This record gives sequence, C-alpha cells and structure tokens, in this order.
Amino acid sequence: MDEYDVIVIGGGSGNQVATAAAERGLEAAVIERGPLGGACITRGCIPSKALIHRADLAEEVRRAGEFGIPATVDLEAVDYGEFTDAIREAVYEKAERQAESLEETEHLTLYDGEGRFVDDRALEVDLNDGDTVELRAETIVVAVGSRPMVPPIDGLDTTDFLTSDDALYLDERPDSLVVVGGGYIGAELGYFFAALGTEVSMIGRSEQLVPREDDEISEVITRSLERYADVHAGYEAASVVEAGAGVVVTAEPSDGEGGDDPVEIEADDLLLATGRRPNTDTLNLDETGIETDDEDHLVVDETLETTVDGVWALGDIVGREPYKHAADYEAEIVSANVLEDANREADYAAMPHAIFTEPQVASVGRTEAELEENGLEYESATIPFDTAPLGMIMDVDDGLVKALAAPDGEILGCHIAGPQASTLIQEVVVAMDRADGRVEDVAESVHVHPALSEAVYTAFSELSSSAFSTAPDWSETSL
Repeated sequence: MDEYDVIVIGGGSGNQVATAAAERGLEAAVIERGPLGGACITRGCIPSKALIHRADLAEEVRRAGEFGIPATVDLEAVDYGEFTDAIREAVYEKAERQAESLEETEHLTLYDGEGRFVDDRALEVDLNDGDTVELRAETIVVAVGSRPMVPPIDGLDTTDFLTSDDALYLDERPDSLVVVGGGYIGAELGYFFAALGTEVSMIGRSEQLVPREDDEISEVITRSLERYADVHAGYEAASVVEAGAGVVVTAEPSDGEGGDDPVEIEADDLLLATGRRPNTDTLNLDETGIETDDEDHLVVDETLETTVDGVWALGDIVGREPYKHAADYEAEIVSANVLEDANREADYAAMPHAIFTEPQVASVGRTEAELEENGLEYESATIPFDTAPLGMIMDVDDGLVKALAAPDGEILGCHIAGPQASTLIQEVVVAMDRADGRVEDVAESVHVHPALSEAVYTAFSELSSSAFSTAPDWSETSL
C-alpha cells in the first residue's frame, strides 16, 4: 500500500490542494479517471459558454438592423459540427495540458482511475489500465463532483435522451428540442439552441424559469425565453414515448390541482436539464464514518471538514454553492486548513453567480423573498437598464438592477438582468467582501459615463439618498 501525506479524490478544483501540498514538499496524490479539470473544463462552464458566445453573436447580427446596420444571419449555413468539434478539441487539449502539468510536479503522483474508501484513511483505486492499487494518507480531500440527474419520468428507460453533458458536443443541431428543467442549465441551453435556429420547447416545474433567482429577475428571464422558445412554466414532465425518429413528452400542471390541461410536446430530441446529483455513491462511504445529508451531499462543518477528522470536502460533493468559482474558493479554504492549520471558515455571504442567457443574469447575496421569509427589514431599489444612458443607447428594453439593503445601510443583495451582468456584479461583490459592505461603498464611487455600470450606481444611489440620508435613524423607521 502506497503512503501519502495528502490524497485528493477528484481532478477538478481539488488539484489546487494537492499542488499546494506538493509545493511544500509533502507527498501528494490525485485520483481522477479523466479528463482532468472537473466538469467545468470539459462538461460544463467552458464548453457551454463557448456555445453561448456563438448564440450571442448570432443575436447581435440579428439585431443589427434595429440600429440601421443592414445584416442577416443564415443559420442554415452554419457548420454546427465544425464549431462543436473546435470547442471539444480546445477544452480537451486544456485537460491534457493540466494532466501533463500534474505529472511533471515534484512530490505529486497522478492516478488515472476511480477511487473508493476501504476505511477512513485508505482508498482502493481501480486504474484505467485494469490494475488496482491501494493508497493511504492521514489527510484525504474528497472533490469528486457531480453528474446530471435523471428524473423518474415514466417511459424514460426506453427512450433516448440527452443530458447537459451530451448536448455540448452534438455533430448536428436538432431541428426541434424539448428541454425538461427550468433552472439555469435548462435556461442557458434552451437559449443557445433556440438562438441557433432549433425549435425549442421548455418545461419547468415552477411558475417562473430560474426560480431560485429574485422574483423580478425570474420574470425577466421567463419573458425573454418566451421570445425564443415555447415555455411551459408550472408544468412537470410526466411521461415520454418515442414517436418515429423523435419523442413525445406529456407534461402535467406541477401544482397537482389539475387546473390546467396536460400538454403534449413532440420534438426530435429530448434534453434533461433537471439538475445534478453528487457522485457520493461512487465512494463506498459505508466503510467510513463520513456522513451525508438528505440529498447525498457530504456533511461538512464550517471549515469544510467532514464527520471524519482529517477528511475534507469541496465542490459539488458539498453542494453549498454549485459553481466552479465556489469550488476554487473552497479549495483555498481546505488548503489553508490542511497545510497551515488555519481553522479558516467558509463564508458564502458574498458568493456571486451568473446565468448566461439573453439577457445575462448575475446575483450576489439574498433575494427579496429570502429576506421576507426570514422576517428581516430591508429597503429595495429597482432600476430598469434603459434609464442608464448607455442602456438607452443600446435599446435594452427588458433588464434591471435590483439592490437590497438593511436599515443600517449594509448591502444584503444585488440582482441584475441585463447586458454584461456577470461583469457588472463584481463591484458589488468587492464592496460586500472587501470593503465595509455598505450602500455608500457603491453609491459614493465615481462611475464612468456613459457606461452600463451607471445602472448599478443608480440603484445604490437611490437607496443611499432616498433612504439613508433622509432617514438615518433606521431603528425608528417603519419599512
């Protein structure tokens, strides 16, 4: 049995912990069946955003005529397979370069295979070449990620379907597609395919798409996607059957009250975008004291240590914030705690995320519904994008910035739907995470004119001037 100081199971963000350990002269190992880089590089963020960039380009050309620039886009002339091949080649080359980098790192060993626990400190690894090895370490980091969830829909076991993994590298664009799932994965892929000319139908259980966003943001995205696709919000896929070369999906009202009739949707292909499940079932946790929650995520404390001393976890297997940048942040926490005994706690209060639809969405902090649910006092300001000069010039007809703050001026959240939202959110993140986290940190900073950031500035200025300056004693103010 080979002994190491640190073993990382999973070749995504967990690599950072192994590399940091090796740089300190500790013997480290990474177990990954491949490709390296985690879901983000080859099955998630990078290839999906490469696809969406092409959809955005098509949309920009399509809208050029609104600004007096005659232009057309012939989607039938697009060589779909050529650009999906190019994306596949680029991301897998990146994964190969990462593998080469790890293999060249002193004090670090890469095992190409799948690992599972045989006790709290030992792992058995089924290598890709057919051999099996056993490894042991006093410190183990679990970072095995997640995979697409397949819901229990009647008839699915005898019907061909796509998951988000499959949909990224199709050789041909489907003529028609039904997307089951109204969260951010379904919204992004639904937008992409529709913008490239596929006839898309979407089924989402909630009354609005992307229901975890602030309600006003969900409304904007639902309206936007209704311009691209046939949206059935408030419905749940009940059954699927093959029909010729395609599929028929029957969807029923998700409230169970039967107020609306079921709908039948026929399409060439079916895409399941109903979320992701953690890869906990691959780890043989019954041989350990590692506990899981009701959704099979690993139970960790605030320092990201599991219920077994010396075993840590990060990324989708934890499930607190299912984003690559969150996993990278968690890798920093685990590295500090494992290598420096820092006892550092993870803090997600200023953890942002984005959805790459049209318009983009970006969010940080709490939504208005969450504040109300927790009985917290707050003030809000919502600014349409077209009230900012550049937003008006760009003819942004359906976008907004929503700022939320506590009575003492603490920023509680910010939610954006509009162009470049994923970039615009960052000044609010910095204010919350690195400054005092107050409305004035944004409202009293000079903003470029004309720029889209003026919409963010205006929202926070409205809170600062209308609320905090005129009523500085918030303890005596009824909101």
